[in-house]
Amino acid sequence: MTSVDLASRLGRTVLYQIYPQSFADANGDGIGDLAGITDRLDYLAWLGVDALWLSPCFVSPFADAGYDVADFFRVAPRYGTNEDMARLTEEAGRRGISVLLDLVAGHTSDQHPWFRASADDPDDHRFVWSDVPVEGFQPGLGARGGYYRPNFFPVQPALNYGYARPDPAEPWRQPVDAPGPLANRAALRQIMAHWFDLGVAGFRVDMASSLVKDDPGHLETGRLWHETRAWLDDAYPGRVLISEWGDPRVAVPAGFHVDFFLQFGGDDDGLPFRSLWNNGAGTVNPSWGEVPAWAGADGTGDARTFVDAWRAAADAIAATGRGGVVGLPTSNHDFTRLVAGARDAEQARVAHVLTMTWPALPSVYYGDEIGMRYVPGTPTLEGSRLSPTYDRAGSRTPMQWGDLPADRFGPGSPATSTYLPQDPDPARPTVAGQVDDAGSLLRLVRDLIALRHDDDRLDAAATIEVLTTAYPLAYLRGGTLAVVLNPGRAAVRLPLDGAAGARPLVSRGLRLEAGDDGRGVVHLDGHGYAVLDLDMPEPHRPAG
Repeated sequence: MTSVDLASRLGRTVLYQIYPQSFADANGDGIGDLAGITDRLDYLAWLGVDALWLSPCFVSPFADAGYDVADFFRVAPRYGTNEDMARLTEEAGRRGISVLLDLVAGHTSDQHPWFRASADDPDDHRFVWSDVPVEGFQPGLGARGGYYRPNFFPVQPALNYGYARPDPAEPWRQPVDAPGPLANRAALRQIMAHWFDLGVAGFRVDMASSLVKDDPGHLETGRLWHETRAWLDDAYPGRVLISEWGDPRVAVPAGFHVDFFLQFGGDDDGLPFRSLWNNGAGTVNPSWGEVPAWAGADGTGDARTFVDAWRAAADAIAATGRGGVVGLPTSNHDFTRLVAGARDAEQARVAHVLTMTWPALPSVYYGDEIGMRYVPGTPTLEGSRLSPTYDRAGSRTPMQWGDLPADRFGPGSPATSTYLPQDPDPARPTVAGQVDDAGSLLRLVRDLIALRHDDDRLDAAATIEVLTTAYPLAYLRGGTLAVVLNPGRAAVRLPLDGAAGARPLVSRGLRLEAGDDGRGVVHLDGHGYAVLDLDMPEPHRPAG
C-alpha cells in the first residue's frame, strides 16, 4: 500500500492518532514535531499500523491547540515546514503507512487573513456577520463593525456555509448557494488538493456535521459532503475522508469513508461509545449521568447499546451500496483514555481486543498501546479546559518512550516532549519497558494488529454474529472465529459449540472444556479474553 492508496484497504486498516506536540521532539525545543514523528516511523511500522492521523499542525495562535487555524496551507513553525510534511509522507509511504491530516473545515482563527479581510469589508461574506446583536455572536473588531458568529471559542469565527433555512428577516442566514458559502466550498477543495499533492492520503474532518447551520437532519450538510466526495473520487482516487460526526449511521451515507463513534453525536449524545469505556473519570460531562461502562470491573454494564447502534449504522451504510466503515477508537485527544480512574492497563487489555476484532476501523490513540493513563491535575493548556469537570489536558501528556537505545526505533532518548508535564507516576509504562516483554500490553496490541491483517475473518466486511453482550461479550467473526471478552473481575463461562477443540489465537485467563452434553465451554478469569479459531464450516451458536 502506498501513502496515497488507502480507500481500498479500509476494511483491514488500523489507524493511529498522533497529537503532534506530545509525540516526539526531534529538535529539543520541548514541542513534538514532524521530524520527531518521522524519526519514530520504524516504531509505528513495527507496531503494524497502516495510517497515521495527525491532529492539526497548521499555522495557528494555538488558543485551541491548533484547531484555530491561521493558515491552512502551511505547517506551523513549531512543527516544522511543508518540506518536513512531504518528507514524512514519503518516509511513511516507504513503510506502507498513510498519513492523514486534521481538516478544520468549519471555522478559522480570528487571526486568519480571511477573517481579518472580512472584518473590514461589509461585502465579504466568508463568515457569518450580522449588523445587529444576535445571541451567541461576538462583536467584530474591524472597520465593518457588526457581530460575527463563532463556532466554539470566541476566537474561532464560523466559516459561512449558509443556513438550510434562510430568513429574509435575519439577513445573516444566507442560503447555501450564496457567494460566501460557495467560496468556502471551493476553498475546502483547494486546501485538500494542496496537501494531497504533498502526499497526504486523506483527512479527518473536524466537526464535519456543523458546517451548514440550522440544518434539520443534516440534509444540506450531507449534500455538501456528497459533492466533496464525488470530487475526491474523481480528482484524487484512493484518498479518504473520515468524519468527526459521532453518528456513522448518518455520516457515512452522507459521503464519508469512515465516521467514528465518539463521546458525542447522534440522537443519544454519544451513548453507544460512552457505554463501552466511560467510567466517570477524566473528562466528565455532568449531563451524561451515571451509565455503567461495559469495560468496568464491577460487571454492571452491557455492550447492547453499542451493538445496536453499530448494527443500525452498518445497515445504513450497506443500503447505500457504496461501502464505508464505522470507526471505533480506543480514545482521542478530547476524551478520557482507556486507563483512567479505577481502570488500569491490565483491565484495558479486553478493550483493545474488542477494538481490534470488531467489524469497524480501529483507531489507537497514541500511548494507549502501552497503557498511558489520563493524568488528573495536568495543567490546563491551549484551550484544553471546556468546563470545570472537563479538561482534556490529562489525555494529551507526552508519549512515554522511556530509555530507548539509538537505532532501535530512531534516535535514542531523550525524545520526550515537554509540551505538558509527563505522568509523574514512577511506574508509568514506557515503550522501552514493554517492547521486549512478550506479556506486555504493547506486544498484545501488536499481535492483535497482525492478526487483524492476516485473518480474513477480521475484515470489517466479514460477518458477525453477536452471541451475548454483557459478561462475557461474545461474537463470531466470519462464522468460525469466536471472540469472548470479560472485562469484569468475576470469572465467567460460556457454552459454545466447537469450543472444546478450538485453537486459541490470542487469550488470557482462558480454560476450555467439553461440556456434559459434548459441547464446549469457555471459561474466562476476570479481565480475561479469547480469540478462538473454531475452524468449522458452519456458523455456531452458544449451547442452551
